[in-house]
Amino acid sequence: MKRILVFIVFLFFLNSIVFAQYKISVSNKNVSVSFEEYNRALRNPMKGFREYFNPGVDIKRNEYPYPYGTMIKEYMPWDRVENSITDGVDKIIEYSNYRWEGVEDINMKVIPRVFIVWLEPWHGGQPQDPYNPDDLNGTHWADDMLPEYDSPYKQIPGSVGAMVEPGDSIKPIRGGYFDPSFPERVMNLIEKMGKAWDNDPRVAYVEMGIIGEWGEHHDPDISTYWPPHDEPKHVANRTWIPGIEKILGDAFSKAFKNKKVMVRYAYEFEDYEFGIYWDSWAIEQEIDRGYNEMLKLEDRWKTQPIGGEVTWNWGNLQSQGFRSFEDCANDEATRQVIIEQIRNLHCNHLGGITWANFNDPEFIPNADLIQKSLGYRFVLSEFDYPRQIKKGTPFNIQFKLTNKGSSPFYYDWPVEISLLDASTHKKVWSKMLDSVKISQWMPGENWSIEKEKYLIEPPVYTINESLLIDQPITPGKYIIAISVLDPAGMLPSIRFANTNYFNGGIHPIGYLGLDSKIDNFEIDTTIFDDPKHDKTLKYKIPN
Repeated sequence: MKRILVFIVFLFFLNSIVFAQYKISVSNKNVSVSFEEYNRALRNPMKGFREYFNPGVDIKRNEYPYPYGTMIKEYMPWDRVENSITDGVDKIIEYSNYRWEGVEDINMKVIPRVFIVWLEPWHGGQPQDPYNPDDLNGTHWADDMLPEYDSPYKQIPGSVGAMVEPGDSIKPIRGGYFDPSFPERVMNLIEKMGKAWDNDPRVAYVEMGIIGEWGEHHDPDISTYWPPHDEPKHVANRTWIPGIEKILGDAFSKAFKNKKVMVRYAYEFEDYEFGIYWDSWAIEQEIDRGYNEMLKLEDRWKTQPIGGEVTWNWGNLQSQGFRSFEDCANDEATRQVIIEQIRNLHCNHLGGITWANFNDPEFIPNADLIQKSLGYRFVLSEFDYPRQIKKGTPFNIQFKLTNKGSSPFYYDWPVEISLLDASTHKKVWSKMLDSVKISQWMPGENWSIEKEKYLIEPPVYTINESLLIDQPITPGKYIIAISVLDPAGMLPSIRFANTNYFNGGIHPIGYLGLDSKIDNFEIDTTIFDDPKHDKTLKYKIPN
């Protein structure tokens, strides 16, 4: 009976898309349109659920891309992007092309993270699979580097923890990260990474990585701000790498002028404006080290992305019996914690969902709630335009919107106003609004759990523009529309959370007359498409 009820609720949820008639009022000169908010989550670029696939191990399912994922984290082994200091930028580009093939056709962006060590042997790390050159296990030092450790660490029998003998209490590690040549090699590689990725339209953000297991800036640490994982206090050149924080901060700041860079811990790189990837969302054991430290960053989120993952296989989530992201999302208390943290930290994206079952009728509505909280959610409320326009004569438009999500969109993609053929819906004219900066469309602040809203409500942004039809267009009846374009190919990409939608990323507003009078300005809502099911969006990579 319970399964039947859940399935009925699921069917109701799938069919609860409200295409309520949007309202149009017409005066002597202008048309004013008010819109319905789309009540589902959207698969929008560079926000929401973030995926990860272990190459050669994890298989992408037939329904890929998933309903909400638009970003995939790519662990890039150092030895695959550079295996000798003489290797050029072309090697990074070649491996990136191999790993990211086709992402543009499904409107996916990549978050690359270069790393060297997946898991140290004294924490139970396994060697790389010799039959899978892309296997992430093991260590990935370049051939001309010195990976051989002289280390005092030993794995604790029956545990993934490490220990040192009392006589080795101050013994450093020699080789690897601690080799004198390592800083120069790091700077050299980061410079190449910048040349390869800083203008690559496939790249959303760049996670700094490189140091520590999985590139998570621990084992070893990059500072002594927080105690080490395996020992009570830090030992230079063993638990942490003196000076590496500034080397990394300076090198990444110099190499990446266009892409946002993210680091693992909020309490490091205080002299730099980096985003954060916190990989322990909703974990009680990481509240102080992660959540509370991120709160101290105050307005950092307004210019830098906050992300990470819900790591459901450790800490209190594991002890509660959770064995999947679905378990976390379906548990009301845990889901509320996740959403509260998203809202308070203004989180842009979260991983941990690669293996989730998006056909599970219990999971989908809960995933929807989390996705709607993540990142930006632009909602149009009003749009005003003239009933009739004339070629060669300027005309004014005005529209209002709010960001009902948790973060801004971090790049200034162009907003386009267009005229569509009234019958075919093909674009016949368009103009980009050069003065509009969508990165400045901020959400609310000060989240209230009880009221489930920001106490400081999101601003209402009003955009006024003067436009001009300066092309030879046949007089007649047209649809005025709005889109947000991906600069990579100038194709529509970001969708507003509204029901007035045509497949292809276009939001129709209403009819107008070009050098002619018309009587009907309202679009029949039955011809609107459901943006949730539009998989036609893509972008282009320059030749």
